[in-house]
Amino acid sequence: MTISMLSVFVPTFFLVSLTPGLCMTLSLSLGMTVGVRRTAWMWIGELAGVATVAVASVIGVATVLMRYPAVFTVFKWVGGAYLVWLGIQMWRSRGNLAIPEIENDEAAPPRAQLAAQGLVTAIANPKGWAFFIALLPPFLDFQQALAPQLVLMLSMILAMELTCLVLYASGGSAARAMLAKRSNVRLLNRIAGTLIAAVGVWLALS
Repeated sequence: MTISMLSVFVPTFFLVSLTPGLCMTLSLSLGMTVGVRRTAWMWIGELAGVATVAVASVIGVATVLMRYPAVFTVFKWVGGAYLVWLGIQMWRSRGNLAIPEIENDEAAPPRAQLAAQGLVTAIANPKGWAFFIALLPPFLDFQQALAPQLVLMLSMILAMELTCLVLYASGGSAARAMLAKRSNVRLLNRIAGTLIAAVGVWLALS
């Protein structure tokens, strides 16, 4: 991956990870109720789920493109259009943040249950699948070996995802207060939406 591609890849994926979603709000809630160390078990499951979705998405897209090269042009335009649409939707978001409520006096869930909760949350999210299918392939060179490229990209994605999970879980009441304000969530959504839409335009025109 070239420096120019990295300069687009890293901020795009980091801001998308940082944007409040199911996994991040779950990490925030658990961090406040069961503690950061206990929440780490949820991170393990969530990261495993993200890795599964990313690998499955790339393999699926690669299989189709290698068998039907003509589909690549259509894929670029459809994928680019989807990313632009997703960016617009994020811009139009009202900035609502739904945080699951967990009573402080409840017993902490077992570690296996937390890991399973993270795994299911990541894998069962249809937006995650659509996002990876549309956004990952543009950064891959299908004329070269996919495995080394995928390992590199996956390592960076999981590192950024873990960083954001830790930030949410350790942010506590301060992060909750900040994200409870619609204007803050809306600004974060708009920054991420702008980057995603820009990548969509780049994908369609490249």
